[in-house]
Amino acid sequence: MRSLNLDQLRTFSEVLAQGSFSAAARMLNLTQPAVSLQIRQLESRLGVQLIERFGKQAHATAPGQDLLEHARRIFAECTAAEQTMRRFREGWLGRVHLGTTLTALIYELPPILRKIRRSYPGVDLVVTNMSTRDSVERLLANTLDLALVTLPVKQPELRLTPLRAEELVAVLPSRMKNVPDVITPAWAAQQPLVLEHERGAVHGLVMKWLARELPLAHAPMHVGIIEAAKQAVAAGLGISFAPDVSLAKPPRGTIVRPLKPAVPSTLALAEHRNKPLEPALKIVRDELMGLRDMK
Repeated sequence: MRSLNLDQLRTFSEVLAQGSFSAAARMLNLTQPAVSLQIRQLESRLGVQLIERFGKQAHATAPGQDLLEHARRIFAECTAAEQTMRRFREGWLGRVHLGTTLTALIYELPPILRKIRRSYPGVDLVVTNMSTRDSVERLLANTLDLALVTLPVKQPELRLTPLRAEELVAVLPSRMKNVPDVITPAWAAQQPLVLEHERGAVHGLVMKWLARELPLAHAPMHVGIIEAAKQAVAAGLGISFAPDVSLAKPPRGTIVRPLKPAVPSTLALAEHRNKPLEPALKIVRDELMGLRDMK
């Protein structure tokens, strides 16, 4: 069977939208015989009756109803294709979907995003906050183009470029008594802990750091995100852990202590090794690589 004729398909859709051949002819600026011919040709090509008349009204047959649903989707895709091509003509470079940890989104990304917006208006950059684990899964599924993640990540399909050497630190209520100068796993394991959600990279690093002290004296309180954990600490609900970049200015009512042994929390750029480096993607990638030079 030959390929569908879009003009015939559009005429078919218009007949059903208007309810008659004559009304469709007026809308399409065609003669009624021309409309009838296109419908007959379409029915002949598909081998089924698509439209039946009751008096002057035109109605879809069962095959016609199914074809109409397909036609709507086809025309939607055609419209999207035309819009995309028009955007390329007008200087559009493409769309890039970036996943990022919340800490990077708050403390690292703003100047990069501002530069991309100002210098590359032809790039559509979609930024979504998600955990490192979720970013990795979506990079592998090709529903994400780039991601800022917390190392370690072990996926041979991904290229990982370390950007910023960061470390976890402990954040504690300032009114807490007898706080040591450095926080060890043995001491922390005896305290009430306030942690991010269990899929979070920081949560995994903390639990690995505490591994020899398990089971803990108290079940940790999980509050979702690190920013919420910091506020919970300020309220006196326990101690928590966060990348040092997020605690350069500790929340009021908290103090910060280093960990011993230290826990690296390196920010890295993750990308699929087989991802084509299209123009928009290269622009965003190059700008993110600039995080290596930021102090």
